[in-house]
Amino acid sequence: MTNHPSTPAVQFNKVNRYFGEVKAVDEVDLEIRDGEFFAMLGPSGSGKTTCLRMIAGFDRPTGGSIYLYGQDVSNLPPYERSVNTVFQDYALFPHMNVGDNIAYGLMVKKVPKPERKKRVDEMLDLVQLKGFDSRKPSQLSGGQRQRVALARALINHPKVLLLDEPLGALDLKLRQQMQVELKAIQQRVGITFIFVTHDQEEAITMSDRIAVFNHGKIEQIGSPSEIYEKPATTFVAGFVGTSNLIGGELAKRLTGSDQTFSIRPEKIHVSTTEKTTTIDTITLDGVVRDVVYLGLYTRYLVEADGVDIVVIEQNLKTTSMDVVSAKGQKVRLSWHKDHISRIGA
Repeated sequence: MTNHPSTPAVQFNKVNRYFGEVKAVDEVDLEIRDGEFFAMLGPSGSGKTTCLRMIAGFDRPTGGSIYLYGQDVSNLPPYERSVNTVFQDYALFPHMNVGDNIAYGLMVKKVPKPERKKRVDEMLDLVQLKGFDSRKPSQLSGGQRQRVALARALINHPKVLLLDEPLGALDLKLRQQMQVELKAIQQRVGITFIFVTHDQEEAITMSDRIAVFNHGKIEQIGSPSEIYEKPATTFVAGFVGTSNLIGGELAKRLTGSDQTFSIRPEKIHVSTTEKTTTIDTITLDGVVRDVVYLGLYTRYLVEADGVDIVVIEQNLKTTSMDVVSAKGQKVRLSWHKDHISRIGA
């Protein structure tokens, strides 16, 4: 397969996948660019993992076609595709040391030992595990085992690397560290990474673009900022971060249109005084129903016109005692009109 700049790394053309009566993937069209870090984001059962398995060849589409760099691979077995997969459970061989685990794919291909050693050393350097080649997987931390799995997948120089929730087994701090490392590794090797996750923070942190899945369909594809700032559907607005959805009569009174819009909690300012507003500001009066102090920021729940509005404000000067006293207070909410996103617009 010859890479051409205009040829997508992966392309789905009206792909379906049925399991009995269940349509796990429903008429999906998708293009993933060469060299990008692409995330498939969605809840359990949304179809993202099935799509990944079809790219890998572990599963075949019921209908439609899948292309890798322009070649129809819909019915090709996994070993005939230039892809590798990293799984959540690492799938390392416990009886083999780190070096042999990484070299396994080269051993299967009967690559000579000196060449194998050279490439294993390169991979160990890439994933920052130099000198770990003689250790067994049981002697490694979760993060180190994940790096070994990554090195083993990359040593064969696949055109596309598939990652199936690879950070799911790690604790929060290590997961955040690995997000940064994984993105750095992808930029160094320059190949296409396709990452499946249900974690919105992971997708936003690492991806060039994100496809948000729901019930076997893609609801929206875009950059992290597009997905977050301009959600196309109510599902995307609610699944990616927290969003306030306002529609009907209240929306019409605030914006002149009854079309539902979303406004992110951190875009709203809460004030106990009636500050001067401009023509570009939307205001809404309400009562603070609940306050949660979270150290870095405070989350307010404000009832306004029968609608609960979530507001998040950074604690630049306030303390936990200050925010607790806000409960029950009448407040004015305000936000810039450019910060609203029309749903379906």
